[in-house]
Amino acid sequence: MSDPVSSIRNLGPAFEQACARAGIHSAEELRDLGPDEAYARLLKAGTKAHFIGYSVLVMGLQGRPWNDCKGEEKKALRQRFDAIKSGNSAAPENKMIADLDAIGVRVAPQDLKQI
Repeated sequence: MSDPVSSIRNLGPAFEQACARAGIHSAEELRDLGPDEAYARLLKAGTKAHFIGYSVLVMGLQGRPWNDCKGEEKKALRQRFDAIKSGNSAAPENKMIADLDAIGVRVAPQDLKQI
């Protein structure tokens, strides 16, 4: 039996549930993916992007306290976070709106003027 995600330092039951929604079911899977790929999967599965959540994950995978990242290291981590976040710009809520638009469920404001 493999260790649960919550066996990793800083990561609790809520993070474990988010990982399960993203298809990550064990601490080993999370370690194998690494923080960047794992966080990208979390975003694609609907987790709201939040820098602290990402930094907690990175620090946990390194076996460090969640608030241990400071200074230049934190700036570099923020850049990685921003890159992951921008790479997932089709966040679920934006994708859903685009999907609704594509099938004509939503009405554009300019179309309402014609009614």
